[in-house]
Amino acid sequence: MRAKTPSESLTVLTDLVLPGETNFLDNLFGGELLARMDRACSIAARRHSRRTVVTASVNHVAFNNSVPVGSVVTIEAKVSRAFRSSMEIYVDVWIEDRQSGAKTKVNEGIYTFVAVDETGKPVQIPQIEPETDLEKERYDGALRSVLFL
Repeated sequence: MRAKTPSESLTVLTDLVLPGETNFLDNLFGGELLARMDRACSIAARRHSRRTVVTASVNHVAFNNSVPVGSVVTIEAKVSRAFRSSMEIYVDVWIEDRQSGAKTKVNEGIYTFVAVDETGKPVQIPQIEPETDLEKERYDGALRSVLFL
């Protein structure tokens, strides 16, 4: 099985925050953001494994900044490390400035997905070969997470 690069799983979802998705402060509900992040990670995991995937865990989410109503939100997800049947996916959340279009990172998370067959049994997946310094840092960080579980 050929190893893959994180960029082969890159998934970018862009959407608008509508009033019905916000709390009384007119910010995106945290649960709505988690669902959007989960969808992006699911697509990245499927692109990497080419199998059906299931969310195994949400290992880390940082709600660093709020996401106001009307924001254009971009969610970027990539597989950072693959094990036998599971994979860790890093997800970054950005919003665009309404006037300049400049992007600001507002949230991030780490999800774990498992590739399964038609019966739900875990199946082997390709390994990851990181290319950039950030990809190597995230790849090494995934192993540290596993060692300390």
